[in-house]
Amino acid sequence: MDTADAYRHCEKIVRGQARNFSYGLRLLPPPKRRALSAVYAFARRVDDIADGDAPDGQRLTDLAAARAALGTARPDPEDPVLVALHDTAIRYPLPLSAFEELIDGCAADVRGETYEHFDELLSYCRCVAGSIGRLSLGVFGTAGAAGTRDAGDGRSDGRDVARVAHLADALGVALQITNILRDVREDRLAGRTYLPAEDLRRFGCTLNIDSSGRFTDPPDRLAALMRFEADRARDWFDDGMRLLTALDVRSAACTAAMAGIYRCLLGRIAADPAEALASRLSLPPWQKAMVAARALAGAAR
Repeated sequence: MDTADAYRHCEKIVRGQARNFSYGLRLLPPPKRRALSAVYAFARRVDDIADGDAPDGQRLTDLAAARAALGTARPDPEDPVLVALHDTAIRYPLPLSAFEELIDGCAADVRGETYEHFDELLSYCRCVAGSIGRLSLGVFGTAGAAGTRDAGDGRSDGRDVARVAHLADALGVALQITNILRDVREDRLAGRTYLPAEDLRRFGCTLNIDSSGRFTDPPDRLAALMRFEADRARDWFDDGMRLLTALDVRSAACTAAMAGIYRCLLGRIAADPAEALASRLSLPPWQKAMVAARALAGAAR
């Protein structure tokens, strides 16, 4: 397959299936936009395998096949996502091992793993979302990491590189916690529970659902639980948003737009937990466009 066609295929996937991210990607120059589209298209493939209707064993086999495809020297020429991702990995220093973490997290979803403590959920969030942040850094590049030198020897300061990676990881955690809060009901109907068991006990909640699909826990307890988790996500956003100072203007605008959309969504969840628990919240397109416009204007200052 022609590489240009492969990238166009990936961009179509992002526009159709990762709409929140597409608003940020539009702010990037074309080469970086194409590269991140390839990253997200492969991530979407992995996520779709985990969320599919196939039996658990088949989904785990398919995830293993996706993992094996990452290690091939030459991609399947008939697979546009792999063709584009292979080209991206040549052009940018992608930490492809981060995809392995993503696959590990999605395998945990298939197995129906639950989390007793927040630290366990944190590890999951770093697998499925922090990994994408680290892959994105490979495309963005980092002004901070490139600008700090050790003793004049021309090498980047490893401490600065680690700091930037930590910030990307923190932002990924914030986005994933927001996703979890947005999808509490949807996930519960699918038999999944992500919120830590220790938090459920703390607020006296079970997340049990009755025959009509409604939570049986007292609404005030559910609201307190959701606001507690939303405050936790805000703390991770506060940490992760410091990443913007390490990025060039267009990359910072892209990141700010994507994070801004999720922060607005988090604000709606915290303001009205009952609405979030009754249906899957999303922002209207005009509001997403406004967030992206503000992100571009803010990054340019």
